[in-house]
Amino acid sequence: MDRIEKLKEYLVSKPGDAFLQHALALEYVKLGREEDARLLFTEILERDPSYTGSYYHLGKLLERTGETEQAIAWYEKGMKACQESGDRHAYGELRGAYEELTF
Repeated sequence: MDRIEKLKEYLVSKPGDAFLQHALALEYVKLGREEDARLLFTEILERDPSYTGSYYHLGKLLERTGETEQAIAWYEKGMKACQESGDRHAYGELRGAYEELTF
């Protein structure tokens, strides 16, 4: 069974699991299924804004698809969420990505 099918199987018993959804979104990214990945990342962050790992990957996906303004907006939201949760590592990654686009 491939990774995507296995993750989907796990999600049947844990449909709102952000970690599993994030892992599935990353698998979609690897396959070039940007819209599927985007939908999952967005769903995760709308449901749980404190799941900071998804901001960076959503922003990078948006950059690759030419949606720079949306990427910047997600990086900004992510930096705010990181400050609120005290996640300095994720904040640094998001800030670096943000600065690459805005400076």
